[in-house]
Amino acid sequence: MSKRDYYEVLGLTKSATKEEIRKAYRSLSKKYHPDLNKEPDAEEKFKEVTEAFEVLSDESKKANYDQFGHADPNQGFGGFGGFGGGGGDGFGFEDIFSTFFGGSARRRDPNAPRKGNDLQYTMTIDFMDAVFGKQTEIEIPREEACGTCSGSGAKKGTTPETCNHCGGTGQISVTQNTPLGQMVNRRACHHCQGTGKIIPEKCETCHGSGRVTHRKKIKVTIPAGVDDGQQLRVSGQGEEGYNGGPAGDLYIVFSIRPHEKFIREDDDIYLELNLSFPQAALGDEIEVPTVHGNVKLKIPAGTQTGTNFRLRGKGVQNVHGRGIGDQHVVIKVVTPKKLTEKQKELLREFASIDGNTPEEYSSSLFDKIKRTIKGD
Repeated sequence: MSKRDYYEVLGLTKSATKEEIRKAYRSLSKKYHPDLNKEPDAEEKFKEVTEAFEVLSDESKKANYDQFGHADPNQGFGGFGGFGGGGGDGFGFEDIFSTFFGGSARRRDPNAPRKGNDLQYTMTIDFMDAVFGKQTEIEIPREEACGTCSGSGAKKGTTPETCNHCGGTGQISVTQNTPLGQMVNRRACHHCQGTGKIIPEKCETCHGSGRVTHRKKIKVTIPAGVDDGQQLRVSGQGEEGYNGGPAGDLYIVFSIRPHEKFIREDDDIYLELNLSFPQAALGDEIEVPTVHGNVKLKIPAGTQTGTNFRLRGKGVQNVHGRGIGDQHVVIKVVTPKKLTEKQKELLREFASIDGNTPEEYSSSLFDKIKRTIKGD
């Protein structure tokens, strides 16, 4: 099945900004995260959304995708199968080089050291751990050299032999007749699978591959202020290299569990705070929870639903060290659903009072209402 368009996956158009891409990913990754969504296809959709975000959030990858889509720009030049390839029945760069210049292009040594594959790990963490950071340990499966044969793939006490079909080069030449004359096409040797070596007796542990999968424990420092969807690169903790090459890297993608009270937007925190009618009308001084602990907040008389109080410096430390966000306290005035007869009587009295009633009388009535609703 062909891949869906990355913009379609995130529900965006090509004109989407980086912020719109990030917000779409945050919303969809929470929706489809396997820890939160138990639908059978949730995990596949989560991977699809993550892959789309990784491409579209990277400027160079996005530019490449916008131009070529899912197709690899290094593949497919008419019937020649692309430059740099050696597979298939088409002609590669080496074939053309040999035909027209009578020489041989440089081939990669199949036994040269190569870097190991990079790995990706999705780590689900609590809201507060994302805010303040944490030391933790994870366990990942990764390929490494087989300890039984030291990565050779050969049975203990034996060694691989040079492939006598390709002479240890890992490639064989095939001559083809074309309208332009004879052309030499070089392909990976199918006798040794391009390694240049044959293993007469295979290792019983790795069955000749020279690689085994083990689970490895890795200590990870979650940086304070990390946001949903952000990545942490752990150098050298990917799969082991080949033929003595360096190990790949581990990329940890963070998925943050929602908090029961706080909502995060970039480095700011939002909290919806319920106030009773007397508190909103008469004003009050209350304690408000923040990620840093409770603080006192003065509510002025006449506060309306939707009023936003800003607590500076009570948000999240920016993960790149660019300051600290704020906390926004958004007020919601709660109307009581059940009132006693006395409370109803006082409210009717309040509703019937003329707007020019002396301030002290109005204040006295407010005090009565406040005491009655609170049950004093």
